[in-house]
Amino acid sequence: MPLVPYLHFCGDCAEAMAFYAKLLGAPAPTMMRYRDAPGMEVDADDSLLVMHAEIHAPGGTLMASDYPPGVTGDPQKGVSVMYGVPDAETGRQLFQALEGGHGGMVMAFGPTFWSSGFGMVRDRFGTHWMIAAPPPAEGAPAGP
Repeated sequence: MPLVPYLHFCGDCAEAMAFYAKLLGAPAPTMMRYRDAPGMEVDADDSLLVMHAEIHAPGGTLMASDYPPGVTGDPQKGVSVMYGVPDAETGRQLFQALEGGHGGMVMAFGPTFWSSGFGMVRDRFGTHWMIAAPPPAEGAPAGP
């Protein structure tokens, strides 16, 4: 069975997963809200919280939920989602899209000794990403 990242959010899971699906070229996320779960009683303030969502992007699956009603948390503080891309230019574009809209750079995107393009970024939802392109072909310059 594969390892699958499961992210937790504080009320913006639906927005985050829709953003990730579009950004990663995946179909719209499948989603179930707490209010729709059998036997679950949720007050009006929590009626839009997501109990489970998932997207199937090229290269893998990403799952997520909002914290349950009445539960607080600190989303994605100590974990990153690693996403491999086919080339450095694709990686740079993905990195910039994740950084935009109030995200924050952790490590600038650029060539490294192991990758033609690598960077670490925290997006506006608090998710940390590591974007990595393969190493440059032998004799080719690193990075775009």
